Amino acid sequence: QLLRQLRVDWPSDSGGSALPDAVSALRRALGLSPCAAACEQGPGAAALPEDIICKVHLKSFVEQQGLVGYDPNLDVLLVTEGKLRSLAELQQAVLQCAVRNPAALPASRFPDGSCCSIVHVVSCEEEFQQQQLDLLWRILDPGAHTALQKYLVCGPVKVTNPSSPIGADQYFQLRKRQMYEASVMKYGELAQDEAWTEVIDTLTVAAIRFEMLSTAHRSQITLDLDNSSISTKGTKSGAFVMYNCARLATLFDTYQRAVERGTYPPLPPASELNFSCLREEGEWLLLFNYLLPFPEVLQQAAELPAPTKGIRITANTETVCKFLIQLSMDFSSYYNRVHVLGEPFPHLFDQMFARLRLLGAVRDVFHSALATLHLPPLSQI
Repeated sequence: QLLRQLRVDWPSDSGGSALPDAVSALRRALGLSPCAAACEQGPGAAALPEDIICKVHLKSFVEQQGLVGYDPNLDVLLVTEGKLRSLAELQQAVLQCAVRNPAALPASRFPDGSCCSIVHVVSCEEEFQQQQLDLLWRILDPGAHTALQKYLVCGPVKVTNPSSPIGADQYFQLRKRQMYEASVMKYGELAQDEAWTEVIDTLTVAAIRFEMLSTAHRSQITLDLDNSSISTKGTKSGAFVMYNCARLATLFDTYQRAVERGTYPPLPPASELNFSCLREEGEWLLLFNYLLPFPEVLQQAAELPAPTKGIRITANTETVCKFLIQLSMDFSSYYNRVHVLGEPFPHLFDQMFARLRLLGAVRDVFHSALATLHLPPLSQI
């Protein structure tokens, strides 16, 4: 439910009818694996839980395969039905992704012919257990899917002065209520209209994603749950970014309605415009600091390192968030200072057209950058 609220796409049928068959197949593979051995229950041996199926020697497997980067404390894993079920769910998720988008990663991209790459996004506390599952998967299913397992390890998430423990769903509901209250405070009764429900949801998701992703994933995140930490225009928030994206939508909607009334002529092609009319420092700042470097920003943020020795990878998730926040601050400063849609006098049209083309490109950058965070642009706030 929480993943749906946060608009995270995750295979939804992992508990479907194929799961028991997948668990059974893993059990059969376990019985044939040379790495597996029965658990001895001789005199003097410590009693083992009843759900233990067998034990698997992970350390010897790592040494035989020459795998690099795994925890040196990995030794013997006691395999339970629960671990096999978790592994079967992971298998089914990978199969669903491959079926839904078979051309996403062509087999020719990888030397071993595998069709997808698996990234385990885990907390620093859970990495050891996930490595156990990873190696068990490699042992029981030595096919292409397991050859490119990598780890994106996230630092801990802490809460300042918590009055009581808070779970992920409670955290989402708290942020949603705070966003609603902040919107009512700023926009009054409008924010209480039913049409605002989707806007509030989108702002909440944006606030949470920026709160989480603006910090490098290896670092600790400290969440301030006070009402003051959520705002519709706080310059460090996702809501501030969405607000400025909506300002651009309103600008172009206002211009289009004025064109339809005959107040302004339609926007000419860029090739016919005189961009020497752009003399404001803020206009060149938007061009050189944001429009031109944007492809490089995306490349830095989105490309995971190529498969190498070791299992850990780094993703610069904070790059796009920080880019969007800084863009929003500089755009907001420019927009508050410059009157883009001026008086409808022909001698002012050249400058207006040039500014509209520039801000149209800024709008496209907003939309593209938000798309990488799976956030829809808002047309109004």
